[in-house]
Amino acid sequence: MVKIEGTLDELRRLLGAIDNTVSIVETKAEEVVEVAKKKRRKLNDWQRYLRDKSNHIKFKSGKRKGQLDLAKMSRAFKKLKGK
Repeated sequence: MVKIEGTLDELRRLLGAIDNTVSIVETKAEEVVEVAKKKRRKLNDWQRYLRDKSNHIKFKSGKRKGQLDLAKMSRAFKKLKGK
């Protein structure tokens, strides 16, 4: 920890204007957010097929009961796509 002593004017000169610093930080934060909001790619046909709940085929028994049966879903998707 560092202890800084002096008058208010001396401290302002030493540390810089707080208002200016805050505005600079805010603009930089906005720029970072804009860069983070990149345009998302369009989903491919398989991803759109998986997203639809009506296409979900699940295991009915066994240790994987309730999980998606991706092999059956893939076969169904390929048949659908072939039409």
